[in-house]
This record gives sequence, C-alpha cells and structure tokens, in this order.
Amino acid sequence: MKAIVLKQTGEPTELEKNLLIEERLEPQFSDDEALIKIKYAALNHRDLWITKGLYSGIKFPIVPGSDCSGIVYKTGINVKEFKEGDEVIVYPVTQWGESELYQSKNFRILGLPDDGTLREYISVHKSNIFKKPENLTMQDAAAIPLAGLTAYRASFVRNDIMENDNLFITGIGGGVSTFALTFGINIGANVYVTSGSDLKIEKAVKYGAKGGVNYKNENWDSEIIKMSENSINNIIDGTGGETFNKCLNILNPGGTIINYGATTGAVKQLELRRIFWKQLNVIGTTMGTMKDFREMINFIEEKKIKPVIDKVYDMNEAYKAFQRMSNSEQFGKILIAM
Repeated sequence: MKAIVLKQTGEPTELEKNLLIEERLEPQFSDDEALIKIKYAALNHRDLWITKGLYSGIKFPIVPGSDCSGIVYKTGINVKEFKEGDEVIVYPVTQWGESELYQSKNFRILGLPDDGTLREYISVHKSNIFKKPENLTMQDAAAIPLAGLTAYRASFVRNDIMENDNLFITGIGGGVSTFALTFGINIGANVYVTSGSDLKIEKAVKYGAKGGVNYKNENWDSEIIKMSENSINNIIDGTGGETFNKCLNILNPGGTIINYGATTGAVKQLELRRIFWKQLNVIGTTMGTMKDFREMINFIEEKKIKPVIDKVYDMNEAYKAFQRMSNSEQFGKILIAM
C-alpha cells in the first residue's frame, strides 16, 4: 500500500522533500479489528504542528493524520458489527480512560505516536468504527472526526449551547471553529465570529453567522460588543493569547468561555478580576470521549448537517495541502484523496 510519511520536521516550504509517498506492507489486523480501505483523509492543525516539530513526542518516520472515511475491506473473526463493503468513519482516540470528564495519561490520537490516516489501509479496533451517516458523502465523513468531535464537546458537553444563545467563535475558518459555527447555527444560536480575513467573515455570514469582525482592527472586541448589542453569553476559543483577554471583555456576566487551543501562545497579564467579578465560567476541553463521538454522529444525522469542505488534494499533492493550512488559506476542512 501507499502511505504519506513524514521523514523529518521543517518549515512548510520544505514539505515537498520531508513528506514522501512510500510503499508499505498492508497492516495486520487482530480478531477484534477490521482492515479499512481509506477513501479520504483530512488534515488538522495538529498534523501541521507535527511537521514543524512543534508537538511533543515526535518520532520518525511517522504517518500523520487523524481523520478518515473508508470502506471495510476485511474483518477479524470477532467483528460481527460490520461487513465487507460497509462505509465507515473512525473515532481517532485510544485509551481515553474511565472518566468522561478528562482523558487518561495514556490517551493517544492517531497520527502520533501511532501511524495515522494518510495511507491507503488502516487496521482499527471494532469499537472505534462507526457507520457513515447516510446523509454524508465519503468526503463529508472524512472531515468529521477530530475537529467535529472537539467542536461538539466544546458546544454541548463542556458547555450547553441552546437555541437563541449568543455565541462568539474566534478564528473562523479552521476545522474546529467552522464545525462550531455549523453546530451553533443548527441548534438555533446567534453566532458571531472573528478572523484576520474579511473574506472568511463573509463566508461565515453566508453559512449563517450574524456577523463578524477582523481581529486586525485594534478595537475588534468593542466592535463585537456593539454588533451583538452586548449580548454574548458563550464563547468558543482556540487561539489563546491576547484574544483570550479580549474575550473576557466581550463575555457578559455569568457567561462561559470554552477554550480548546492556544494557536497564538500564552495569555499575558491575565486579569483575574474580570473572571471573578463577572462570575465567568472558564472551561478547557480536548477532543472527546467515544460517547461524545457517538452523540455527535447522531446529532449530525438528526440535523442532516454537512461539513464545510475547503479543498480536496490528490495523494501526491499532500504537501500542498499542508502548505495551504500553514498559510491560513482554508475555510473548512482540507481533504486528501487516498
């Protein structure tokens, strides 16, 4: 089989020589596993950080990728839930642990330390395999796992976004933020966004956002407060840094901010007074449990949600897909046809 293999870390401009297609043996599978022929894989920022050497525990060579859709190719003798030819998606987490509240110290995600989904075949334990929702194409399904799960847990497990809530999402255009937008709109929330690109804000409005502001404007937090009529009671943030401080200005007393990342770095000079005096709820979240994943799939089927697909690349152009993400050019999920 063919696999996309990261040989060493480096800058995105070096990916053409660092990210190579290799021939590998078809994976073995146990009695409780199925061998899946991957049709599409999708990128996440986690994959990009790995190529840059900005992720702990990096090893070489490694096959990146956490997301995929595919077709069951062969099954172990104990796999009765699926048959050859079934269209499926994969829950990309192993060893979450016993608590629904947090992951265990042995928590793992496909793509590091274990080889991921940027290959033609993958062996997966039957408990991590889910049938593709009927309303989705194989491309749609590949977009879901990591980003969809993160957004779902942030929206409905660690928080409880409801109809008519006023929700603010930072950094629109990435996979998680775009899923959060889609989920929020489908639940009936009033969604506002921010981006460094006016074009991405226009796209978000096209998909149903009430409005957005460009964070390159110095007083963008004041703009959001005015645009929303000072009504924001929920925030989903994956950027951290100074954005997080501004979010504390935007959020109404008693409101909730869910943070799932820190792409712009640490929060400097955090004013705790704004948290305790406004009685804010500050909650962290990472990925999600198998229960969360199952509920997300049911939610997507019930609401007939279609993920936002940015662009699809052929396998031999994988490095271009990573470069597009590095340049923040995407709106939605970037896919690679396997």
